[in-house]
This record gives sequence, structure tokens and C-alpha cells, in this order.
Amino acid sequence: MKDHSVKLAILKNLSLGGFHSGEELGEQFGISRAAVSKHIQGIQLWGVDIFRVQGKGYQLAQPLQLLDEAILDQQKRASGLSTPIELIPIIESTNQHLLDKVHQLESGAVCLAEYQSKGRGRRGREWVSPFGSNLYLSMFWRLDAGMAAAMGLSLVVGVAIVEALEQLGVNGVKLKWPNDLYFQDRKLAGILVEMSGQAGGAANLVIGTGMNLQMSPATQGITQPWASLSDVIADSTLESATDFALDRNELAITLINTLKTTLEQYELNGMAGFVERWNRLDNYLGRPIKLIMGPREVVGIARGINEQGAILIETSVEEQQTESKIEAFIGGEISLRSA
Repeated sequence: MKDHSVKLAILKNLSLGGFHSGEELGEQFGISRAAVSKHIQGIQLWGVDIFRVQGKGYQLAQPLQLLDEAILDQQKRASGLSTPIELIPIIESTNQHLLDKVHQLESGAVCLAEYQSKGRGRRGREWVSPFGSNLYLSMFWRLDAGMAAAMGLSLVVGVAIVEALEQLGVNGVKLKWPNDLYFQDRKLAGILVEMSGQAGGAANLVIGTGMNLQMSPATQGITQPWASLSDVIADSTLESATDFALDRNELAITLINTLKTTLEQYELNGMAGFVERWNRLDNYLGRPIKLIMGPREVVGIARGINEQGAILIETSVEEQQTESKIEAFIGGEISLRSA
């Protein structure tokens, strides 16, 4: 694994605020000013905006709060969590890291990162993962009931994440079936559940989430409208959120704690215990939607989910347009119907 310790140390210094000269940084880390400049260029490739002013040095374009092992450990103990948490600042993929060692892990083990070079979403899509501006979190969970019992798990995880935000006083976040979090019809976070196991045995699940926290509008590679948690907190209607200053360490521990509790509830009660909780948060409930399943499209009104985790769509009966029926669909990709 490539050594990024100097880059991370430089970033830690810059995160303190103000200007830091190349000479100062070079003396601190025992390297030349040219080497400092090269490290700064490498940091910029991670998506961190750093500018340089002649005679002053380097400064971050916007404040950066780093995940901190000591703070995470302190908050973990304060919340009563015993979950192993591994912080790897620079990683290819937090999900893949856990998948590669599922047989060595304790159920509930977590991997956090500041930057993913090969972050991924559903259907093999790239998940853009700039350094330090978002939250990249994966949890390993051993589901003794097997892979068949994992049906609808991404819905349960979505409920857990929104309820964790609500615990922090952040309201207004909704769910898009089957695996996204939305704010004002823009994507805030995504969920990726990957599993392995054998028929008749326990399922090894890796549950990953990437949440936009304060991502720069200049971030490249994202093709759909997106929102950041800072947008949710800044929204004037969310007065209860003003007490929550966007603390990435506190957010991580709250998410881990809520996710662990929610997965335990899911093991006991299955999807039946989550239908009402999910429907309360459905971004499209009662709205026209279009479900795309390969060449097939289903158009209708969203009516929530059922106990199998299927999306319910009210469609018109072709023969009698005045009547309608509600159909359940498990697969597909949902989008709002155009006007």
C-alpha cells in the first residue's frame, strides 16, 4: 500500500486554517519546498482545493474537518459502542476492503475513509469520492438467517440513516426506492449492499454508504442533481438543525450506532417492522413515477412499499381508464415521470 503519511500530515496542518509556507512545511517534515509542492499537487488530485499566494504559502479554499481516530474512539466509548472501527484515510473502496476479509471480521465491524479511488455504486457505477468533503462508511454484518433474509435490506439501511440524521436534529431528508437518500429531489446519499455466502448458511453482508456533506459545486463526474448535508442544515425551514454543526466524527458514530441497532431489529422482525417507517420517508409517495426495468416502463402513482420490500405503483387499467390497480415490483430503477 502506498505511503500517504506526508500528504496526510500536510493536510492536517492546512486544516488548522491560515497560510502555511512551503518552507515551514518542508522544515516540519524534513523535505524540500519542491517536494512540498509535489505533495500539494497530489493532494489536489484527491479533490481538495488548495491555493497558493506568493509570499504567504498554501491555504485550503474552504475549511476541512478530518476524521480523527482518537475522537472516534472517545465518542464510540461514550455511546457504549463496542464495534471495531477502522479508519483508512486513502482507500480504493471501503466496501471492497471489508469484502476481502469477511471471514476475519466481527459482525458490525466498520471501515471509514476520507477518499476512495475506486468508490462504486449500484450496477458497477463509479461513486465520486473527493477527499474529506463527504462520509464513506461500510459495515460488515453476518446475517444468520441467510441470503434470502436480506431481501429489502437497502430499504432498512435507508431508514436507519435518515433516523440517525433526525436524532441529530436534521430533518427533511427522504428516501428513494430502493437505495438512495434525497433532499428536495436531489441525491444526498447512496447505499450499496453486497453479499456472499452459501445456500443454507449465514450471509456475509457489506453495507456501504456514501453521503455528500459539503461537496464543492465544482466536483466533476456527477451526472445527476445532488445535495449536500450542509444544504439540508442551511435550509431555513429546518430550525431544529441549527444545533448540529456538521461534525463528521459525531455523524459517523451516530450512523454506526443507529445502523447496528436497526439491523438487530431487522433480524428480529424482518421487513414487517419497517414498512410504515419507510413509507413515512418516501420521497415519491403519492407522486407520479416511472419505473424502468430494461426495455419495460411502468408509469403510475407511488404508493410506498410492502412487506417484501417491493415498490407499490398504482396504474390505470387500460380497458377502463376510470379504474386503477396497485402492482408490486421488486426490480427496476425509479425516476420521476416527466410532465
